[in-house]
Amino acid sequence: MIKLKRVYEDVDKNDGLRILVDRVWPRGISKEKASLDEWLKEIGPSSELRKWFNHDKDKFRAFEEKYKEQLNEDDKKREALEQLRKWSKKNETISLIFAAKEVKYNHARVLQLILQDDQNSGEKNNKSNKKSS
Repeated sequence: MIKLKRVYEDVDKNDGLRILVDRVWPRGISKEKASLDEWLKEIGPSSELRKWFNHDKDKFRAFEEKYKEQLNEDDKKREALEQLRKWSKKNETISLIFAAKEVKYNHARVLQLILQDDQNSGEKNNKSNKKSS
């Protein structure tokens, strides 16, 4: 399961592996309060893309496409995404932690969708492999 959670929300035992996916450390949060397992700062969108998007719901689809391009084209972002995929496969639950106020329209949501697509593809492959056996 891949959860989305604001860093300002209380930590829950059901959060699983807590991974901060923001480039910049969140304001007003201590490391103790954040209670993170990992920080993948390289995976965040570029400053230019983040400023252009500015959490405008009307721009979300375009933001999603541009962010996916960055994840594919930037070596550090691609490596960070691969690490995130490994953690997602290895852990039953991970929480993508972010600071944005908007939960539904942000880069963590894009990452969640990518990971869910990976899981769904894996399940489909497993089912088709079982049918052909």
